[in-house]
Amino acid sequence: MTDDEPAERIRTDGGTAEGADEVALDPWGSSTIADYRKLFEEFGIEEFDEILDEVPNPHYLMRRGVIFGHRDYRPVLEAMRDGDDFAVLSGFMPTGDPHIGHKLVFDEIIWHQQQGGDAYGLIADMEAHSARGISWDEINEHSRDYLLSLIALGFDTEEGELYRQSDNDRLQRLAFELGGKANYSEFEGIYGFDGETNISHMQSVVTQMADILYPQLDDPQPTVIPVGPDQDPHVRFARDLATRMRFFKVTEAFASFELSDAERPVVAAAYDAREEYAEDADVPRCGEAAEWLADADLDAAGILVDESVRDSAVEKLENAGMEPLRPRIRFFARQATDEAFEALIEEIEGEKRRYDQHIDAFDVDVEEAEDLAREVEAHHGGYGFIPPSSIYHRFMTGLTGGKMSSSIPASHISLLDDPEDGYDKVKSATTGGRDTAEEQRELGGEADKCPVYELYAYLLTGDDDELAKEVYDECVGGERLCGGCKEQAATMMREFLEDHQEKREEAEAILDSLDIDLETERRGVAAEH
Repeated sequence: MTDDEPAERIRTDGGTAEGADEVALDPWGSSTIADYRKLFEEFGIEEFDEILDEVPNPHYLMRRGVIFGHRDYRPVLEAMRDGDDFAVLSGFMPTGDPHIGHKLVFDEIIWHQQQGGDAYGLIADMEAHSARGISWDEINEHSRDYLLSLIALGFDTEEGELYRQSDNDRLQRLAFELGGKANYSEFEGIYGFDGETNISHMQSVVTQMADILYPQLDDPQPTVIPVGPDQDPHVRFARDLATRMRFFKVTEAFASFELSDAERPVVAAAYDAREEYAEDADVPRCGEAAEWLADADLDAAGILVDESVRDSAVEKLENAGMEPLRPRIRFFARQATDEAFEALIEEIEGEKRRYDQHIDAFDVDVEEAEDLAREVEAHHGGYGFIPPSSIYHRFMTGLTGGKMSSSIPASHISLLDDPEDGYDKVKSATTGGRDTAEEQRELGGEADKCPVYELYAYLLTGDDDELAKEVYDECVGGERLCGGCKEQAATMMREFLEDHQEKREEAEAILDSLDIDLETERRGVAAEH
């Protein structure tokens, strides 16, 4: 990407509006992040720009840097490029009207569906009721509004699946199974739950984990969850649970002893250097590798490691003594049935060695081993989950500055707003302009701090990168004044709302034809009083 492309123009400093919160990932808290860059360092979220060139036909939210981060998105991209199965899922908590901030997620689901993915959209009604105390009557009303907007924006209901958490029996059964792999200390550490947290809230979390893994119930496949970064704790927890549900764990090993993830590249380096120290390079011994590793310049080999890790690896090699150092793939039977364990042994080709709780294979690589273990598991009653991927988009700044909030009508534009009201809200919005027109012409506007420019970049200009760039360049160059800019944006917003609401009316018949209960009286004891 060149410096003058729109993706480089939008919030490249990773900032948000003044008054945004410090970095804190709370799924039920604030919806702003003070410095997106810190998410890369503190939570291991990867920069999306680094993989943008690998995306076929990238969505404009990707091209413009609105989608700024990801977690393990490459398996999805590989499936997309190769024409293999993959899925996309995201959910919506029906606590109010769907607004233009939610449209980001709607668009991301629909784009992945258009690229060939199995698409899922869900209503997180259990979460809304347990975490926010929303009544079931309100949930019914808002659920319909979210689904209508998703369909109106292009979700193909014939090729995708829409559901409510509370009505999905398969989801509930999966949640029950996942709950058996979670413990209360994790709810404390991840979400800050304590003795005052109600059990339904905890149950809703496990249900969300089931949502994230739901697309893989019938067929393990790479799955992406498009969300805001505040939902990353859910993604990380789901990735952990997906691993815990697996029958087999696949690792690389070099001898009979086990290595930690940190030790593995250190011992691999010792094996690669065997010609430097081994009496017989075809059969290097662990003791020989230990002597070399104790004094090796690992920094020169590009391996940055704590000395404690080196020391522990050396000790393990020394203890192994004359045992040959030889790469192999190790299959651990974590919770596999005896039948699945025996089937895996039969399926492994080439040289292999069987032990009580693991199998060492010498003629397969890691990728082949992972595929084989997953295939055997899926054929013997297991799930074979692939850890879900995620992509993260920036939060839209509220029209009044600060965060966009459903509880502050002037800060957002609802997809249900009267088009004239949408026009008026944009006309009244805060801008990144200077104090006077003369100063604006001299210094240029601050588009990167402007909620109105965000409307252009995130929504109004759609796929038209040239228009998005033109608005930006004219603003920062001092040619564009805020009054005319807001008039243009307000007119475009009115047109968007008019078109969207016409399509919502057309979507009514489609939604009514689906097997989704949107008028339940519910739910349980409270409904009887």
